[in-house]
Amino acid sequence: MKHQGITLNLWLDDNQRIRKFELCGHAGYAEYGLDIVCAAVSALSISAVNGLECYLPCKPEVEVDDPQGFLSCTLPECEPGTLDHAQWILGTMVLGVEGIQQNYGEQYVKINRRRWTPC
Repeated sequence: MKHQGITLNLWLDDNQRIRKFELCGHAGYAEYGLDIVCAAVSALSISAVNGLECYLPCKPEVEVDDPQGFLSCTLPECEPGTLDHAQWILGTMVLGVEGIQQNYGEQYVKINRRRWTPC
């Protein structure tokens, strides 16, 4: 069975700040329970969400579907300084995922950057 890999979608505003991210899919590097690529990306993303929820005064909107390998995190409208602080957490997550992508390849981890357009 062909794997699709993990896709990290990032939505960036006009100031290149991350306003939302979504992770979907499974790496397919190894069988379930032994997939170090999936485990590493999951640890980074869950830690980022936990950090946002713990340290920001405005809580992110989070959706999770474990069996599908889906995690979505959207930052609400908040003070510009708070949004800047969130970037430290989110930027660290992205650096980690980029490192995994460089070490294991785009067949396991893809990163897409998109333009944030608030509704």
